[in-house]
Amino acid sequence: MTGVLRSSALGRRLGLVAGAAALAAAVWAVRDVPAALGARPSGERAHRVRRSKQFRDGAFRNTTPSPILPPGTRQQVLREFLRRTQRKPRLPVPLMTPGPSGGGDLDAVWYGHSSALIEIEGRRVLLDPVWSERCSPASFTGPRRLHPPPVPLHQLPELDAIVISHDHYDHLDMDSVRLLARTQSAPFLVPLGVGAHLERWRVPSSRIIELDWNEEATVSGLRFVAAPGRHFSGRGFRRDQTLWASWVIAGERRRVFYTGDSGYFDGYAAIGEAYGPFDLSVIQIGAYSKAWPDIHMTPEEAVLTHLDVRAGVLLPVHWGTFSLAAHAWSDPIDQLWREAKARDVRLVVPRPGERVTVDDPPPVDGWWQTIL
Repeated sequence: MTGVLRSSALGRRLGLVAGAAALAAAVWAVRDVPAALGARPSGERAHRVRRSKQFRDGAFRNTTPSPILPPGTRQQVLREFLRRTQRKPRLPVPLMTPGPSGGGDLDAVWYGHSSALIEIEGRRVLLDPVWSERCSPASFTGPRRLHPPPVPLHQLPELDAIVISHDHYDHLDMDSVRLLARTQSAPFLVPLGVGAHLERWRVPSSRIIELDWNEEATVSGLRFVAAPGRHFSGRGFRRDQTLWASWVIAGERRRVFYTGDSGYFDGYAAIGEAYGPFDLSVIQIGAYSKAWPDIHMTPEEAVLTHLDVRAGVLLPVHWGTFSLAAHAWSDPIDQLWREAKARDVRLVVPRPGERVTVDDPPPVDGWWQTIL
């Protein structure tokens, strides 16, 4: 009988220990969630937000109405996600380590999703760095990467500028920002209000350049313009307290346009007229749906955008790394390749980590079709 009682007591103690361990693990897992949510603009930053022509009735607005989910589309979204599609490749995504520059003055390296390095006239500009395993405020939930980053973040070369398009988790990653703040000295160029997140993550205010639409700054001899886009923002329940933007990056001779996330709109033609032509367009092609036509463009619209801004070579991003919509994994790039050929658009589809020399772009070889 004594043995039974001792066994029971031991079981209770083990249960308590296991429960305490589980609680500690849960607390540890969510410890960074409040910080990852970021911060709302305050003080002088909030005054700048309220003075913006884009800020009306307590939130930033697109130039045309752009509901995230138009009326009557919620059931369609549910049906799409219940439909069986191949949302990831069956074989590993091939990764490459960027080779040396080919000697030109405009190269690009796509690291996956929307993260890319632009080497323009001897300067290096990093776009939307997301190196975390998940695009989420928590490390245990949210969309997970379908391939690892081809290069560790701390092994990137010295940067001249880091550009952020907006504050969604798949474009603004707290852990990546914190590491870049420690290992690099480059400034962060961000849309209006986004600097509040960076300051919460201890990025010095001297390294934060916040711009409203059509405002510009010169960094390391490059001209950066925050241009309009058609999207939304928010890291918590309240949306559109920070601005979203596309970006113009211009040197003395070469020019690059980056859409960030955006639905198609007539503003692209105006951007092409004001700031083009561009040598390279970096355009979002993935995570589209008929249920949200105003905030992400389709591959066919990506080609229209490329033509509108009057660009030479098109580099597609925002596909292949995170599964964020119900379409099949390869649909965006298959459709883009077909449309680019139909419209005689010069397209590059590098493997993650592969260097592209814009003046000598490699032919599209359909590498993604070999891993389906």
